[in-house]
Amino acid sequence: MVDRIIAADASRRNAITSFENLRAEQNAFGKKVAAAKGEEKAALLAEVKELAARVKAEQATADAAQEELTALQRSVPNLIQDGAPAGGEDDFTVVKTVGTPRDFSVDGFEPRDHLELGELLGAIDMERGAKVSGSRFYFLKGVGARLEIALMNMALDQAVSNGFIPMITPTLVRPETMQGTGFDVEHDDEIYRLERDDLYLTGTSEVALAGYHADEIVDLSAGPTRYAGWSSCYRREAGSAGKDTRGIIRVHQFNKLEMFVYCSVEDAAQEHERLLAWEEEMLAKVELPYRVIDTAAGDLGMSAARKFDCEAWVPTQDAYRELTSTSNCTTFQARRLNIRERSIGADGKPGKTRAVATLNGTLATTRWIVAILEQHQNADGSVTVPTALRPYLGGMEVLPVL
Repeated sequence: MVDRIIAADASRRNAITSFENLRAEQNAFGKKVAAAKGEEKAALLAEVKELAARVKAEQATADAAQEELTALQRSVPNLIQDGAPAGGEDDFTVVKTVGTPRDFSVDGFEPRDHLELGELLGAIDMERGAKVSGSRFYFLKGVGARLEIALMNMALDQAVSNGFIPMITPTLVRPETMQGTGFDVEHDDEIYRLERDDLYLTGTSEVALAGYHADEIVDLSAGPTRYAGWSSCYRREAGSAGKDTRGIIRVHQFNKLEMFVYCSVEDAAQEHERLLAWEEEMLAKVELPYRVIDTAAGDLGMSAARKFDCEAWVPTQDAYRELTSTSNCTTFQARRLNIRERSIGADGKPGKTRAVATLNGTLATTRWIVAILEQHQNADGSVTVPTALRPYLGGMEVLPVL
């Protein structure tokens, strides 16, 4: 791939040189024509017409060479940071485990899964979701709707208290914004596209927040700029046939509060640690046992140089499932979107510009409801509300069975 990029760059440079030489010749010829008269001028005009056609053809060649180079460059993922585990999806390393999975045998009953609980509580309606929109759609209603809003508001309050600027973001973006963030709009089957408008539905507010400062020079003199984006998110879940078909673990539409940070390259690693700590703080508030994993290099995707996931224990699946993820994208997205900061010299004067670093992390999503319902269920199907969430549910201590 590197060899192909170098070859494409050489072709682009040659094409631009040929185009610019011909255009210079065309400009010089124009002066000749202006000074000529009679038959000489008529002959020169014929040559000008031929030269104009050649210039147009050379420009098309140069444009095509540029497009080929850009396409090849966009196919190269971010450089991986030292320390990330080698391998693929199953080769992560466990950084730490917090809390102990609940032993329901001690409590004397067999746990129900989140969908059965959601139906008992009048909180989740998959049947009518499928009737209205198709498979992997759902309604949250009653205490289900209230629980999600409470969770999101608690996450937002935590974000604001840590200096994040709340944002409600567009969920439709232009292809250049999607590509700039690191998504492959041509080949990514997870993305919904509105062909008539050439717009894309985002799977995370990270996309809109990354594009927010595109083609800008941002001021980071006071430290990182942090945004908390609240949005609905959309994913086609292509290739997931047969996986997580029950309930709301893997769905086409969900809500999420996403942290997004712009900072100087030197601050990125420490900021990544902060994002992970804030995610863990949220998990502690909803009283879930969880583990933190260091994602393997082959599972990082295009943009991330390093990524940590927090996976909560889901009792009826006897497994940890991802609830949050935080990625350090270093300068990858910023270079694609032309987002820079101005350096300050030793003399205190503004210097050259350079790319900033971008990071993202999840504070709450619809999927959290799965773990909360299963972890805190009672024998009669009711669910005890985690203490920190109660103020956001009007003081409700238990979600009652209808």
